[in-house]
Amino acid sequence: MTAYTATVTVRLKHGVLDPEAETTKRSLERLGFDLEALRSTDRYEIDLEAESAGDAEAEVEEMAERLLANPTIHDYDIDVAERE
Repeated sequence: MTAYTATVTVRLKHGVLDPEAETTKRSLERLGFDLEALRSTDRYEIDLEAESAGDAEAEVEEMAERLLANPTIHDYDIDVAERE
């Protein structure tokens, strides 16, 4: 078994209301920042052991589908790296 760290970034799909991001965007604009758009994300770092990077990614994919993201309203990215 090899040790991996998987990073899962979960964000709302385009077109889904993101009140947290809208509030933050308005606050940044009041501070003088010029923004075109802002989206909030959740980031999860998962340490796990697996036979291969592909196996680790498949397991994390299942975690994302079953709990970390709602596929109806979220998109997500998974990055798997071997831990040293």
